[in-house]
Amino acid sequence: MKQYIILSVFIIAAGVGYSQQLQTSAMYEMQGVLHNPSMAGMQEQNMVGVSYRSQWNDISGAPKTITAFGSINLPKHQIGLGGYLYNDKTGPTSRTGVQLAMAKHIVMLTGNTLSLGIEARLMQYSLDKAKLVQTLGSDPVIGGSDNRMKFDAGFGISYTTPKFQVGASVSQLVQSKLDFYTGNLTRSEEGRLYRHYYLHANYKWKVDESTTITPNMMVIYLPNAPTDMIVGARVEHNSAFWWGLGYRARQSYMLSAGVHINKKITLGYSFEDYISPISTFDGNANGHELLLRYNWSKN
Repeated sequence: MKQYIILSVFIIAAGVGYSQQLQTSAMYEMQGVLHNPSMAGMQEQNMVGVSYRSQWNDISGAPKTITAFGSINLPKHQIGLGGYLYNDKTGPTSRTGVQLAMAKHIVMLTGNTLSLGIEARLMQYSLDKAKLVQTLGSDPVIGGSDNRMKFDAGFGISYTTPKFQVGASVSQLVQSKLDFYTGNLTRSEEGRLYRHYYLHANYKWKVDESTTITPNMMVIYLPNAPTDMIVGARVEHNSAFWWGLGYRARQSYMLSAGVHINKKITLGYSFEDYISPISTFDGNANGHELLLRYNWSKN
């Protein structure tokens, strides 16, 4: 029974960060539709990019995520398109998937924009049984197929002005089942893709002609897991380089920095210092994230 519980935790709750099934990022606000499909085409510029994130370094099986993302605006149709591809590995589990998003931009008389977005998701959830059989033996959870291909969907809404932006979204609305179990025991719980709810906001404070400070926050909620909150601020200088500070509630502090090269290429790096619970057992359990983005004009 102990073995069954351990593996169930891997299958149901394994993910990046605080038991989330969907990955997040220390630089989430620079990756378009990562958490909200209504953000497709809402960035200051069209962009494509890639990021690599590793967490809990020096711990075997720690999460590692590669994401390729993009977002473009079609102003003539008042539509934004976006999406991302990702591969996320945590111990014996692996998630590879694609998200495609489309947003309708409604320009208000004030010039502000209300955006409504939908997303479609396709994910392959894999379990490396070879890494588990030696320890768990013939546990019925790993008796079946080691791969599951699942479809899901989501919805988002956001409101953008020249100074601030606020949005909310929900992912994995369908809550597709992940049924790896092949035994005959009666189960009160079953593995599935649980809904993730997001609330995010930022405010642009132009300090002077060359400096802009952008405080930002995001709240992530899903059933049977602690509510996650990320707060921080990014400081931009002459649209040439930036640096930022962040805090993930009960988990870590973040420090990030980057440069904009000819207003076309953005390079970014984030360092995450975990304060709980991994740091209790391993003082070197830090996180690192690299970002490369290419930007071009919407016009």
